[in-house]
Amino acid sequence: MSEIVHATHAVLAGVWLGGVIFTTAVVSPALKEMKWSEPERVLVRSKIGKLYAKVGGTSLALLVVFAVLDGSLTGFGTALYAEYLLLAALVGLVAAHGAYFGRRLRGLAEGESSAGSAEEAKVLAERRRDLQKVSLRVSWASLVVSLVVALLAAGF
Repeated sequence: MSEIVHATHAVLAGVWLGGVIFTTAVVSPALKEMKWSEPERVLVRSKIGKLYAKVGGTSLALLVVFAVLDGSLTGFGTALYAEYLLLAALVGLVAAHGAYFGRRLRGLAEGESSAGSAEEAKVLAERRRDLQKVSLRVSWASLVVSLVVALLAAGF
């Protein structure tokens, strides 16, 4: 039984990491290739993010459950405790990214698109670009943490 739980734990870590890599290496570059304005691109990314959150959230929740099950069946060691800390950080990063950055970026893009003046649109665009830079750093942090979680789950 513990082998099945451990294998499922490792597979779920790979599934989670695969989703993060796919959105970073495929979805984001594809959106940059589109001939849309920046606000339109942000709105499309927001829609993709909302849809992906259902799949990704389920994947991350299952990963946490199976990581805990794995530890309870095989014993809690240093690697699992490290993974649990990283999973807690990852859940925080993902929640912040979706709840704060995603919503705020969408709001700025919508405001930019419907701005009453060019000056107002310029101010909103600058705020959006600044927030996108921070959001990108959070995304990369999530990717790095996800990679380490996957390695720990696989037993490396």
